[in-house]
Amino acid sequence: MQESSKTLPQTDPHPAQGKTGSAEFSGTSKDKIQALLALADIQVGGQRPWDIQVHNDATYSKTITDGSIGFGESYMAGWWDCDALDDMFTRLLRARLPSKLRGLAKVKLLISAAQHTLFNHQSRRKAFEVGRAHYDIGNELYRRMLDSSMSYSCGYWAQADTLEQAQYDKLDLICRKLQLAPGMTLLDIGCGWGGLAEHAARHYGAQVTGITISEQQQALAQKRVAGLPVTIKLIDYRDLNGQFDRIGSVGMFEHVGPKNYATYFRTVAALLAHDGLFLLHTIGEEKTSHSPDGFTHKYIFPNGKVPSREQINHASLNLLRLEDWHNFGPDYDKTLMAWAANFERHWSELASHYSERFYRMWRYYLASCAGYFRARNGQLWQLTFSHPHRHKPYRSLR
Repeated sequence: MQESSKTLPQTDPHPAQGKTGSAEFSGTSKDKIQALLALADIQVGGQRPWDIQVHNDATYSKTITDGSIGFGESYMAGWWDCDALDDMFTRLLRARLPSKLRGLAKVKLLISAAQHTLFNHQSRRKAFEVGRAHYDIGNELYRRMLDSSMSYSCGYWAQADTLEQAQYDKLDLICRKLQLAPGMTLLDIGCGWGGLAEHAARHYGAQVTGITISEQQQALAQKRVAGLPVTIKLIDYRDLNGQFDRIGSVGMFEHVGPKNYATYFRTVAALLAHDGLFLLHTIGEEKTSHSPDGFTHKYIFPNGKVPSREQINHASLNLLRLEDWHNFGPDYDKTLMAWAANFERHWSELASHYSERFYRMWRYYLASCAGYFRARNGQLWQLTFSHPHRHKPYRSLR
């Protein structure tokens, strides 16, 4: 399982100060939405690439009533358009408009927050839902959108000019941070289509066990690693046993959920050899929020939730020793725009398998995620941990 922006994360973790209710934005739904957009220098009917062209005035009331879900569904229905969705979302998020919009639809948002606080949306019973809803929608879609390794997570662009090189560099960076050596056992929690497993086995001589909750990912990954010392299992991380020299988890933690963070880290600590290393690659946010973005939860990553710094620290404390915390969040913007370009370029090959509504939903998803990282609301973290019993010092690298 790989993150993609395997996550849109919470759209605005920093509520704006001051009033955000109807007293500040009065008048009709149209007046309120246009006043909100003006705060981000976005015009309805304007001529700039980031301006919005509204074709159906029902967009305004639906957005006021349903928040981010209504805004996204209106776009999916063709009720409005924008030439540069990524720029529009960047401006919208930098101006913290989602928090102001939440102030206008606060009852529904309070209900959503209460539901995610009270219930475990990432239980064992629900663990495979995101696999069916997102990762099993067609390997051919992902094959055309991603690079040749089919890495569905942020590339590392420090010295790369192409998506292909950025993803190769990311996989190699992970292996080097884990100090992989021939014969070591590596557990890949959320192995996706097998990119890291194949790289670690082929280039570092590791014996890899990869796990996923997607049947289509498992099937394709098994074909890709044929002949290599790699096993791909369809299993939830909570059902694992054994011990491994190294553990990696790339873009999967966004599916774990706050109620399971402690269980996740306890599981990793139990599976990790005493001289072992663990690398966690995840989207993250500075502040803790109580519910995911509504549109993303409904249409893209059901039951997903982006963790905060505080949550990761709290859940891992006294279980694993933190050795390094590496942030390269801006690289996700480049990765997402490369995916979006690939998706557009190959859409004619995919159109017969998906609807126009899906096409608009996917464009919206990729562009909104790019804006989320460009606005610096989202971060991309690689955390390296060691087992508390490990005595050998660790020196990180970039």
